[in-house]
Amino acid sequence: MDSARDDFETLDEPVLDEEAAAATADAGLDPTRVTYQVLRRDPEIVTLIRMADKYLETIGYTDHGLGHISRVSTRAYRLLAQLGMPRREAELAAVAGLLHDIGNMVHRESHPQTAAVMAFGLLRERRMPLEEVAVVLGAIGNHDEENGDPVSNPGAALIIADKSDVLRSRVRNPKMINFDIHDRVNYAAKQSALSVDPGRHLITLTLEIDTRISQVMEYFEIFLSRMRISRRAANFLNCDFELIINKTQVL
Repeated sequence: MDSARDDFETLDEPVLDEEAAAATADAGLDPTRVTYQVLRRDPEIVTLIRMADKYLETIGYTDHGLGHISRVSTRAYRLLAQLGMPRREAELAAVAGLLHDIGNMVHRESHPQTAAVMAFGLLRERRMPLEEVAVVLGAIGNHDEENGDPVSNPGAALIIADKSDVLRSRVRNPKMINFDIHDRVNYAAKQSALSVDPGRHLITLTLEIDTRISQVMEYFEIFLSRMRISRRAANFLNCDFELIINKTQVL
């Protein structure tokens, strides 16, 4: 699966290498299809992402901008590619990752469903086939742990990719004395890695947490519901899900 990794090593760059082009041809895919790379360069799409993130920053939320979007899209794509899923499904997972948080521009509450409604018009205007649009919308509308469910392979991949993005760089509050528990948990996460073992049907989230900033118990207090939906998503992909924190398996 190294070629799949190479395709998205730098998400901001288009896939132009000969190997990727050959894979596309072998899969019978239209070279003009709507992809992450095409949409990531679309000024309208980028503006919506940036404005949604700006509003979240105003009310004190962690980064949901292009950094978060790129990591989620990359992880969703690689997860399906490494599990041997169809290439187009992996691409649709990346598209869903790109658009999954634009609903925050309207309101944080029910933002997955708002984002799905917004994405419908955006993708149809760009001539994505209706069946593919439906897959992307289902993934976006179900990515939240409060009321979401894995309904497709791209949807399951988006859930795991989104919930695994715990990282110090997402914290925007420069004064640690003002950190709430969400900030502390993210700021304590020095490293976050998502790995796939296709042979064992296992998806693993590995975290390194600085316990001087946040205790492991605080992570569970905030993220238990996210890990539950991640496990359901992994099961949808016929995999188990495990969580390793500071070299100890805790889930």
